[in-house]
This record gives sequence, C-alpha cells and structure tokens, in this order.
Amino acid sequence: MKPVQFLAALVLTAAYLTALASPNPQAMTLQGEVLEARNVDSYTYLRLKTKEGEIWAAVPTTAVKPGAKVTIGSQMTMENFESKSLKKKFDKIVFGVVVDESAKPVAQSGVAPAAASAPVAKVAKATGPDAKNVAEVVQGRAALKDKAVLVRGQVVKVNAGILGKNWLHLQDGSGTAAAGTNDILVTTKDVAAVGDIVTAKGIVRTDVNLGSGYAYPVLIEDAAVRK
Repeated sequence: MKPVQFLAALVLTAAYLTALASPNPQAMTLQGEVLEARNVDSYTYLRLKTKEGEIWAAVPTTAVKPGAKVTIGSQMTMENFESKSLKKKFDKIVFGVVVDESAKPVAQSGVAPAAASAPVAKVAKATGPDAKNVAEVVQGRAALKDKAVLVRGQVVKVNAGILGKNWLHLQDGSGTAAAGTNDILVTTKDVAAVGDIVTAKGIVRTDVNLGSGYAYPVLIEDAAVRK
C-alpha cells in the first residue's frame, strides 16, 4: 500500500472527510452537478461538474443520478489514487460524504449513514484495567499513546464505509465541549448507529496528520466495538 493510502486509511474519513475530530465540524464543502455515478462495493464514485471544472469524488454508497446537484462535506483530497474496483487511477479525487438532501446515503450491510445527535448526558464508565472515560483519554493522550484503552459511550456521529472503516464519535458525558474533551473519534470495521451505547477497545494514536488540513490530536484506532 502506498504511503498516502496508508495514511488515509488511518482515519475518517476520514475517510472523509468533514473534520472528523469534531461531532459538529465546520468544514469546506464541494458542490457540483453529477455527470456520472458508478457504484462499487460500499462506495459511489461521482464525476462532478463544479465551478473549478470536473472533479471526481468518492462517497459511501449513495442513491444519486446524473443531473443531481450534490454537496459533499467531510472532505479529504488524495492524489494518484488507484481504484482496483474501477480499474482506474485518479490524478486527484475527493473522499467525503453527501451532506445535502438531493442525494441520501444508502445503508449497506447494517452500516448506518452519517448522522449526528445532541451531546449525551451520562454513560456509565466501562470496567477493567484498560477502562477510561472519554475525557481521560483526551486529557491523558500523551501517557496513553500506543496503548490499549476500553471506552464506553454513546455514538453521536457515524461516517460509514469510508476507506474500509467506520468512523464513530463517542461521548459519555465526561469532559466539556468548550475544552474539546467530551468527544473521541474511533475507527473500526464494526457497525454501530447513532444513539447506540457501545464499548470500544482499541489503540490510542496521537498527533495523527493525514494532510490537507486533517490533523487529530487523539483518536482510538482499529477498535473492536460491541453493543
């Protein structure tokens, strides 16, 4: 796997992605008219007509037809990306999620479309030697770097099927939004939906920089997520 693909896979979406480190991200969007839509596996590749010219984008499988107007958020631009499914190499492609109402993500294999909910009040902390609450992971990230943690929380946002992973935001009522300590990003191959109470066990990664402005002080990588 090429370095740029490996780094992208660490997210997301980080896949995709809006700034995935925030449950209510403020990110640039890409708007355009769909000229071509091609579905493969859990993705839809879109050739878009934009103000800047034609641009290819990849989003979780989406019901969209040529002529539709779409807005794509959660952006991450990759160069020299090769799609084995399409047998096509893109000089530049934007990964993200459709965030307008003209094209809606389609759930596949139980994977929920991206969504968000209000901050949660309180979720009981997990038990065990690796158990931490969300604030403890965020605040203690330096000491927890590359170590396993177990976190129990409510899923408040999902970016599904981006670069082979699902990107979940968990909150448990600890920390504060003002300090940025109330939310943790988790990457996983497991499935969860907004509102689910789950436990996630994975490895803490710090200072993850995917380029194109996507940098994350802390996230939990490759977690096993259970309801």
